[in-house]
Amino acid sequence: MVVIFLIGTAGSGKSLLTASLNDWLRVGKQKSITVNLDPGVTNLPYAPDIDIRNKVNLDQIMQDYKLGPNGALVLAADLIAEETQSIAAEIEDLQSDVVLVDTPGQMELFAFRASGPYIANELTDQQKAIVYLFDAVFSFNPLNYISNMFLSAAVYNRFYFPQLHALSKCDLLPEEETKRIVSWSSDPDALESAIDEKLTGTRRLLSLDIIRAIHRLGLEFELIPVSGKTNEGLINLSSVLERILVGGEKFTM
Repeated sequence: MVVIFLIGTAGSGKSLLTASLNDWLRVGKQKSITVNLDPGVTNLPYAPDIDIRNKVNLDQIMQDYKLGPNGALVLAADLIAEETQSIAAEIEDLQSDVVLVDTPGQMELFAFRASGPYIANELTDQQKAIVYLFDAVFSFNPLNYISNMFLSAAVYNRFYFPQLHALSKCDLLPEEETKRIVSWSSDPDALESAIDEKLTGTRRLLSLDIIRAIHRLGLEFELIPVSGKTNEGLINLSSVLERILVGGEKFTM
C-alpha cells in the first residue's frame, strides 16, 4: 500500500485532482481509495471512502467552544490527530493499494501545525509521497511562482517524504504559458531571466536569493502539468508516482 497526500494553497485544485486521479487509477484497474481530511469542506467532487467530517464536526466545535470558523478549523486540525488511529484502521480494513489523501483547503492547517506531520507519519508505516500543487493561474507571475517554491520547500522540510510538483489547472492557461512556467521549473536560468524581466528592487533580490538557496539544497521542482478537469497529465503524474514509490511497477499487481 502507498499513501499519497495532495497539498497546496487554497483553491489550487486538490479535491478535483483527488477525484480525477482516483477515477484514473480505477479505470486502470488500480485499487485506490480517497480520504477527505478537510472538516470544513461543504461540497466535494467525489464521494470519500473515509471522511473526517463523520468524526469531527465543525459546526459542533464552533458551538461547543464559542469559536468562529477560523478558530474552529484550527482546533479541528488538532482534534483530527486524535482520530488518526481510527482512520488508520479504516484504511487497513478497505485493503486498497493506493490511498489518496485530500488535505485541508487551508494548507497551513495540515502542513504547519504539529498535528499534520503526526497524522501523516502515524497513518501507516507504508510508502508515502506528497503531490504539491502549483496553481497555474497563481503561478503565472514569477513572484508568485517563487512564493510557491518557498512554500513547497517548507512543506518538504515538515514531512521529508518524496515530493512531486504538479502544475494544477493547466487547462486554464494557453499552452505556451504552461510551457513557460514548466521551463522555469527545469531551467534555473530561464527563471532568473523571468525575474530580471519582471521584478525590480528588493523583490528581485529576494527572489533570486530564494531560488538560489533552494537549488543549493538540491531540491527539485520540475513541474508536471495536470488538469483535474480534462485529465491532462494524469498518465505522467501516475507514472512518476509509480516510479518513486514502487519502482515503476503498477500499484496493483
